[in-house]
This record gives sequence, C-alpha cells and structure tokens, in this order.
Amino acid sequence: MSKILGMGNALVDILTRMENDEILENLEFPKGSMQLVDADTSAKILEQTASLPKEQASGGSAANTIHGLSNLGVNTGFFGKIGKDEMGAFFKSDMSAKNIEPLLLESDMDSGKAVALISPDSERTFATYLGAACELAADEITEDLFKGYSHFHIEGYLVYNQPLIEKALQMAKESRLIVSLDLASFNVVEDNLAFLKDMVAKYVDILFANEEEAKAFTQKENHEAVNAMAEDCNIAILKLGKEGSLIRQFNETVQVGIIDANSIDTTGAGDLYAAGFLYGLVNYLPLQKCGELGALLSGKVIEVVGPKMDETRWNTIKAEMDKILN
Repeated sequence: MSKILGMGNALVDILTRMENDEILENLEFPKGSMQLVDADTSAKILEQTASLPKEQASGGSAANTIHGLSNLGVNTGFFGKIGKDEMGAFFKSDMSAKNIEPLLLESDMDSGKAVALISPDSERTFATYLGAACELAADEITEDLFKGYSHFHIEGYLVYNQPLIEKALQMAKESRLIVSLDLASFNVVEDNLAFLKDMVAKYVDILFANEEEAKAFTQKENHEAVNAMAEDCNIAILKLGKEGSLIRQFNETVQVGIIDANSIDTTGAGDLYAAGFLYGLVNYLPLQKCGELGALLSGKVIEVVGPKMDETRWNTIKAEMDKILN
C-alpha cells in the first residue's frame, strides 16, 4: 500500500485579511512572494495587523499537501521541527488529529510562524519566521525515516538549507521512494536556481510549479515551460491559476481545466492541487484524472480562508471525486 512522507517547514499560519495592499507597500514586500523575516520583524507585522481579522492553522507547504492526502484516506507522515511551545503543541495535535504520523523533532527555539497577508483580490503574501523549523539539520536525516514509505513529497522552501534538502532527496532515492518537489515561490527559485536545477535532474520524479515559479526555473512560459521542466524529471506539472494546468510526461502533454469557484483566499491552492494529483497517482489513475482531482481540491480550498477545509467540505469533495473517477 502507498504511504506518503512529507517534509517541510513546520509552521503555524496566521491568516490575516487586509483591506488594501498598503501594508505590503510599507513593508516593501512584492505581492504574492514569500519573505523570510526575523523574530522582530514578525512581531512588528503582527503588531501592524493587530486590528485585522485573523485565523490560525497548522501550515507549511508540504504539511498542507500531507493534510489533504490524509483527508482523502492516504496513509501519511510528516517530518519537521517544532518548538517546545504552544504553537508547536498546536501543530503536533493538528497532525495527530488527522491520522498523520507526526515525525516531529523539538527545538528550544520558538515554533515557526507564517503571517499570510491576504489581499482583497485573494492573493497572499507570506512573511515567514522559520524559528525552530530552520534548525532541522542534514545529520538528522536518517535511513530509518523513509522505511515503510513509497513516496516522498518535499517543499522548495527548504532550499535555503541546501545540505538538508540534498541529503533528504538523496536518501529518499536511495530508499527507492518516488520523489515529488513543489518549487514553492518564484523568489525562492530565483535565489537558488542552479542548485534546484541540479537537484531536480538528480533526484526528482515529479515537479510542481506555478506560472511564476516555472518562468523563474525555465525562463519560458506555458507549453514551453512545462516541456523544459519535463526534460529533467518524469512528470512536470505547471499550475496556471484560472487557466487550469498543464501536465507533461515523456512526449505527452495533458491540459486540465478548473472548477467554478468563488475565490476568497488562494492560500494552499497549489498545495491542495498537489494533494489531489498525488492521490490520483498513488491510485494509478491517468494523468488527466490526476489533474482533475488536483483542480477539484484547489478550487474548493480557495473558497475558504486558509489551507484547511472542514469535514462538510471534504465530504462534498469526495462526492465530486466519485463523478471524476466513474
């Protein structure tokens, strides 16, 4: 039976809905980017947004994907590092509540947090304080970690610790797991392009990217971008937002549309697309169906604030999945 291990920054998302983009301009954050900040800056942003409505959820790109997969009944685990604090306890309990094996190391640092600044048009910009998450080290990656797993899903945000991500990818391949990587954010790709290209060519089977990330990775767009992505991996997935997605394997390109959705917040859209796609993959479905499942999950999650959906929404998703699969 397939079992998927996720690895990424263990973060608690603080989802903040802005009335306009003035805060982004004051902070000089490019809209839609992920900015790494220190503890003081994180506290300053929380202070500036104190009067705005907020919600809290366990997050991090790979963790969101693993949550999605677990909600669909896939056996999953998650590896990361948390602090010995309230937010760390919240993250761990959220994993356990969803039957995700919590392979969580602990640090004396505060747990990581990501302030998601949500613009009126539903685009989100992240100010991420990694905290304990960034203390995860290459020497903590052991062969035992991968035992019992068939697939390994990792987020590109970990690339700021290059020895860590390289060791994880290498050991996953040596353990014969199928490896998927989500490129995470266009500025992450731009800052680490040569390294990421090398890692994809050596270790990655399935590569996920949105339009901006793919352009940063290939210097190309649309069909040309997904073709270039697929040169170094088995399956390349290019997420095009309202234009759907393109999936490339060998000489075949599949085009997938979107579902009708009332977009409120795009947080988690790419992560949940990956969950739907990987669910299809581990169930040996054709690429078209994998993409349609990805589109379904990403379309449903943008109708809520944050990357998590309640049981009622998941039941609706499962009913709509049956239509796709039959």
